Amino acid sequence: MQNEVILPLMGYLVLVFLLSLYAYRRRQTGAFLNEYFLGNRSMGGFVLAMTITATYISASSFIGGPGAAYKYGIGWVLLSLIQLPAIWLSLGVLGKKFAILARRYNAVTLNDMLYARYHSRFLVWFASVSLLVAFVGAMTVQFIGGARLLETAAGIPYGTGLLIFGVSIALYTAFGGFRASVLNDALQGLVMLLGTVLLLAGTIYKAGGLSEAISTLRTIDPNLVSPHGADNILTTPFMASFWVLVCFGVIGLPHTAVRCISYRDSKAVHRGIIIGTVVMAILMFGMHLAGALGRAIIPDLTIPDQVIPTLMINVLPPIAAGIFLAAPMAAIMSTINAQLLQSSATIVKDLYLNLFPQQIKQEKKLARISSFSTLFLGILLLLAAWQPPEMIIWLNLLAFGGLQAVFLWPLVLGLYWEKANAHGAITSMLTGAVSYTLLATFNIHLFGFHPIVPSLLLSLLAFGIGNVFGNKQPQQTAVSQ
Repeated sequence: MQNEVILPLMGYLVLVFLLSLYAYRRRQTGAFLNEYFLGNRSMGGFVLAMTITATYISASSFIGGPGAAYKYGIGWVLLSLIQLPAIWLSLGVLGKKFAILARRYNAVTLNDMLYARYHSRFLVWFASVSLLVAFVGAMTVQFIGGARLLETAAGIPYGTGLLIFGVSIALYTAFGGFRASVLNDALQGLVMLLGTVLLLAGTIYKAGGLSEAISTLRTIDPNLVSPHGADNILTTPFMASFWVLVCFGVIGLPHTAVRCISYRDSKAVHRGIIIGTVVMAILMFGMHLAGALGRAIIPDLTIPDQVIPTLMINVLPPIAAGIFLAAPMAAIMSTINAQLLQSSATIVKDLYLNLFPQQIKQEKKLARISSFSTLFLGILLLLAAWQPPEMIIWLNLLAFGGLQAVFLWPLVLGLYWEKANAHGAITSMLTGAVSYTLLATFNIHLFGFHPIVPSLLLSLLAFGIGNVFGNKQPQQTAVSQ
């Protein structure tokens, strides 16, 4: 193990735990559900921008995405920029209206919003189970990314790194709650920015300059500098599918949507959109370009996902590598804590309190159940991540697609279509889930499109058909779960 790399990283983890301790103390002063899961809806613009960006930027963006750019070339860097409008879409489409309705309904989770809008217990149960299943896949990706990072950059064996990483995340999320999550997201966003800039600069310098790096890539494989990428992977249907998966479809991701009900005021939304989009541009372009150019320095990696931690060791001094190892680690931690928290909220608020509504006043008991749920999920994810695939980006996109197929249309149409009802929403969810599962399981790509595209089209059609057979639902109803 490389102590020069490990010691700065341990210092960073200590800082994360101190912020979580501060959040834990703040948690004692408010109503448990609102404070633990939403931080009393108090985020300002900068923190909102950082938390929604850090939540979206994940192991796929810092490990899997650059790994794909390493394998497929500069074309994948251009493809990654499709994601730039994601923050604007999330806060713009959901944003104000979502937050206003959440306050009116006293909603704590996304499923609270769905119940208040559609008044269907079955819908809430199906949405809860779908969310938990998809989140297990998505969080497993993050755990694998974190362990690979420690394995490659710090020389820690994969299993040991997985335990260190998993236990750290589970503990600080379990005890700090939402406020710890967003405070750490703000810190992690800054660390990611600085780390990205320095790593890209170091990579270009080590490769002998940008033009020299491009020449080396062309020598290895001319398609590495082609817009279509190596193996001509970047076809028009593929790029259209990617735009749906990682940009438009982000509106339907529960852990991103819940950030839209947690900010302080409209000024925070406007600042969040601007700051978040700028940060997203720097991170996406910088990390993917570093991954693509990294092949000019390290041409023979057998596992593409190792390119970023390997570059850190090769282009930065050991102590600097340890400090900036925190950048991809921050990206992974911020996504996991958001998803763990949302999973815990689903278990406690949408499932447990649905079965035992009289327990809502037992705040100490709810706190224990929430913390236990988070720790239990952390252990489950450790087991799921023990045997990782070679490239995590495909598993991450699979989980993303599952969430979008279930949640996108019920969420968006519920906000903007007055006649939307529970029959339409349930039909859409079931159709989206079944069609996506079948298409993804059997690897069916209709007309070359990723399964998410036909699944969303079918679920939209199912929403319209199902809506015909239901009654219009009143929207001015408080949550009574």
